[in-house]
Amino acid sequence: MKPCTALALFSGGLDSILACRVIADQGIRVIGLKFVTPFFDYELLDRRQEYTRAMQQQYSIEVEVIDLSEPYLRMLAQPAHGFGKHFNPCIDCKILMLVRARELLESYGASFLITGEVLGQRPMSQRRDTLQVIERDSGCTGLLLRPLSAGLLPPTLAEQNGLVDRDRLYTFSGRGRREQHELAAKLGITGYPAPAGGCMLTDPNLAPRIRKYIKDRDSESNEAQAVEDIRLLVTGRQFRLQEDIWFVIGRDERENNQLEAMRQPEDWLLRMTRRPGPLGLVRQGEKLLADAAREEEILPLLAGIIIRYGKKIEGKLPEAEVTIDKGSKTLTRRFAPLTDDEILNP
Repeated sequence: MKPCTALALFSGGLDSILACRVIADQGIRVIGLKFVTPFFDYELLDRRQEYTRAMQQQYSIEVEVIDLSEPYLRMLAQPAHGFGKHFNPCIDCKILMLVRARELLESYGASFLITGEVLGQRPMSQRRDTLQVIERDSGCTGLLLRPLSAGLLPPTLAEQNGLVDRDRLYTFSGRGRREQHELAAKLGITGYPAPAGGCMLTDPNLAPRIRKYIKDRDSESNEAQAVEDIRLLVTGRQFRLQEDIWFVIGRDERENNQLEAMRQPEDWLLRMTRRPGPLGLVRQGEKLLADAAREEEILPLLAGIIIRYGKKIEGKLPEAEVTIDKGSKTLTRRFAPLTDDEILNP
């Protein structure tokens, strides 16, 4: 067999790790494409080198991290194959990733694609008929090899052309994972992550927020801004004051730091000056609170929420100084905390 290269959809889970290693063990260079969006693994964009180095050291897999956010948002507005239980467009998600991977074949000098899909493992996206639909609609018929279930599926071009030895592929099926664990042990793969949902679009708490944002979003709005808005939408405690005031507060130091990092030029930040507590971010505060009368009406609500979720003093929440950082200027005033009822009905 002549040397060649394959591109793999790489989630970082056990199935994708195994698929990469099974093909790599046939002397084929495998490059894992780790696609990220605001809904899954977006933080890897800030630590690409650390992540790719870890995958190489731990699993001997070459990985590239690729941002798929903007085309993903366009797909999410109207997925051709609909949604799962919540707001998860699993079939169209896989199709989008495969389309992008197919487009990258030439630039990587690759001959075919692989995934870690297992026939029958997922009820929505890994039925036999659905696997065929995914191949067809992504333009990957004949190009897409699924090493873990290949023996149960028609031979692909890579097998027919002698690039891959079909006899060294597997016949895994169903939702059980015993065979995967046994193969991992055989290949010396340890420390792999446990199965998890991973995607926020399957989260029963976050999915409704995201659905509403996508539904209400102006179709002409900037997609890069939408990415930033969604990152904010899935962070911290969320408040809507008078419909148009979007206020988010951190639940811990990590989220406080995230909010500070996500701040945009027109956003306002609020925090207590002398007591530990949350950082609050008002999206587009400079624009929405430009009117002095409206600012005076809203500030006690914003500051009151900050104090309500701050550290208590001897079991109580006394008034506190709150700093409002407007970017261009900063002011500090004393405010009273809101009660729980006032927060529910501001």
